[in-house]
Amino acid sequence: LCGPGLRRCGAGLLVTKCGLLRHRRAGGAAAGGAYWVDSQQKRYVPVKGDHVIGIVTAKAGDVFKLDVGGSEQASLSYLAFEGATKRNRPNVQVGDLVYGQFLVANKDMEPEMVCIDSSGRSSGMGIIGQDGFLFKVSLGLIRKLLAPKCEIIQELSQLYPFELVLGMNGRIWVKAKTVQQTLIIVNILEACEYMTAEQRKQALARLSGT
Repeated sequence: LCGPGLRRCGAGLLVTKCGLLRHRRAGGAAAGGAYWVDSQQKRYVPVKGDHVIGIVTAKAGDVFKLDVGGSEQASLSYLAFEGATKRNRPNVQVGDLVYGQFLVANKDMEPEMVCIDSSGRSSGMGIIGQDGFLFKVSLGLIRKLLAPKCEIIQELSQLYPFELVLGMNGRIWVKAKTVQQTLIIVNILEACEYMTAEQRKQALARLSGT
């Protein structure tokens, strides 16, 4: 699988941005896996299949426009929600946060998002609750947090129970039981990019009182 920073060219691959070449093995007995270039780019570039958090900026007929942090806005059809029909439209308002994935993402076309998988199921996608806190981190930190068995997420889950939505576009939505707990988790997630594992564990130990 060819990921961000790489593009197929005939029988080979072209590197489209500088950074470290990464590889993730495929699960099970399958060969190959995914290759991508890990770079410190500031602006998110939409990639087909990426799950992102968008902010609804406008309604235009049957389509919603979303800010996804890229160079242009993405479109989202009202039919791209589980169970949506012409009579049963989703209640989406300007300012709402939407978690979805890119169905179309290339330099020649407007990015298009959907909130359903290939089976028509939401699979956790859709409108994110009104409460909670939305903030932005680097794209490198997001990839680290989305890695399987991420230690940072595992350690945080032992501190407080919370809900977390991670977007590949660098946006994070978090909601804990209280505003104070929510802000503590936000501060730790923002700071962990510049902390060693030991510094992070010490900070969490102080917060938990152990």
